[in-house]
Amino acid sequence: MYGRTVDHPAGPTSESLRALHLRHLRTVPFENLSVHLGEEIVLEEKRLLDKVVGAGRGGFCYELNGLFGALLAALGYEVTLLAARVYGDGGRLGIPYDHMALLVRTVDGGDRLADVGFGAHSHGPLAFGERGEQEDPGGTFRVVEAGPDAAGVSGDLDVLRDGRPVYRVEPRPRVLDDFVSGAWWHSTSSRSHFLQSPVCSRLTEDGGRVTLSGRRLTTTAADGAREERELDTDEEVLASYRDHFGIDLDRVPTVSRL
Repeated sequence: MYGRTVDHPAGPTSESLRALHLRHLRTVPFENLSVHLGEEIVLEEKRLLDKVVGAGRGGFCYELNGLFGALLAALGYEVTLLAARVYGDGGRLGIPYDHMALLVRTVDGGDRLADVGFGAHSHGPLAFGERGEQEDPGGTFRVVEAGPDAAGVSGDLDVLRDGRPVYRVEPRPRVLDDFVSGAWWHSTSSRSHFLQSPVCSRLTEDGGRVTLSGRRLTTTAADGAREERELDTDEEVLASYRDHFGIDLDRVPTVSRL
């Protein structure tokens, strides 16, 4: 993906979208390392391209879905950026522009909800107009009509995974600049979970997942079996970033002090 070996799709079809979505999840890590390396997060297409392709890095939702959306548009897909709010503890919704997802129209299969920037989520795009269960290696998903919000506004959609709400999507077109406030909040607020620990994670070829959170390396198999170990030295941490995620760093990311 993005300068890493991948066949050029034959056209903007549902099958090609699914293949690109899965390849992205297996290749480009979800990570918040910039927050802990003192790097500015700039939501501009060229800067995202320089980071993911040029520097061989990953990013979080605004960066990954923002650049994936640009790639899909260049390949002929009709792409709309959507804002979402993530469900937290107690079923509380996050801030406005908490998350970015993509509405993608293919030439043969209608609208798809694509999301390569949430971490552990669906492996493939979801049918945006389908209201029944959608089976995916990442779980059983549903896209359902949400009830009115606190202001009495309705029309949003909830995305559920295994019966639990994951996030609420606003089906109104957005542009990349709209998400600057969300990226800033997640990079600076003491309430942002991204500031709690450096995290880097990607889907593995067998359908499992490998995650480095702080100094804890967790490998999860497709059947859910987990192996965890603490990395004792900086050299081990840097080697893990390089060997598991293809990320070369010259220092270990450290938790930001607020």
